[in-house]
Amino acid sequence: MSMKAGGEPIIVPGAQERAGGQQPIAAMGQSFDVHEWSGSGPEYLHAHYADDEAWHVLEGTLTFRFSDRQVEAAAGTTVFVPAGVAHTYYEAHGPTRYLIMMTPRLRELIFALHAAPFEQHGAIMRSFESEILD
Repeated sequence: MSMKAGGEPIIVPGAQERAGGQQPIAAMGQSFDVHEWSGSGPEYLHAHYADDEAWHVLEGTLTFRFSDRQVEAAAGTTVFVPAGVAHTYYEAHGPTRYLIMMTPRLRELIFALHAAPFEQHGAIMRSFESEILD
C-alpha cells in the first residue's frame, strides 16, 4: 500500500486483516514517511546529522550497531536514533519485517544510495548531511 499523504488519513489494517498479496506499507508525508521494509541497512556505520530515524520491528530480529554497542531488537521493539548518532542495522536471525520512520530527505538519500555504486556513497551521504564513519 503506497500513498502520498495530502489531507486524508492513511489507515492500514494489521497483517491478519490484510488482503492477500497486499503491497508493503509506504506512506509519505511532508515531515516524515513510514515504510514497511525487510532486510538490512548499509554495512557501514553512518550518521545523519540533520535527521532522526526510527524502526519498529514487526517480525524477526534486527541487530543495531552503534559506535559503542550492539542491541538486538526483536519483534515488538522500537528503536529511535536521534540525528548525529552513528548507527547501522542488519537482520540478525533470518528474515525480518519492520516499519521505518524517516524524513523525506532520508528517503531520497536511500533511493540515491541504492541507485549508485559503493564508490559514490561517501559523496552522496555528504550531500544529504550524512556521513560514513567506518
